Amino acid sequence: MKRVEAVISTEKLSAVVEALKKIGVGGITVFDAKGWGRASHVIQSTKSDDKGAFTTKSYLLTVVDDSMVDRIVSTILDTASTGSVGDGKIFVDTIDTAVDIGSRQKGIHAI
Repeated sequence: MKRVEAVISTEKLSAVVEALKKIGVGGITVFDAKGWGRASHVIQSTKSDDKGAFTTKSYLLTVVDDSMVDRIVSTILDTASTGSVGDGKIFVDTIDTAVDIGSRQKGIHAI
């Protein structure tokens, strides 16, 4: 199993979620996020009154079978990328165990 996490522009969130549903992603968790990265310094250098401020993004997370990872990453890239600095990041991690609390199912059956 893999955890796919993406930090994307909030304006792109609805389109990304719909695209992921279309390819069969069964569940997504979304958070409002704020932070800064390399792109923040480039963007903020043109705004003297916003130095040190956080940028606002959407953070989405899903855990899927390994076989879906490439398709999910491609879908997020195709839907969220504008080719601009600050479009976001995608992270993929390995998940050792997943347990559904209600059904007590484990592994792939839990997701």
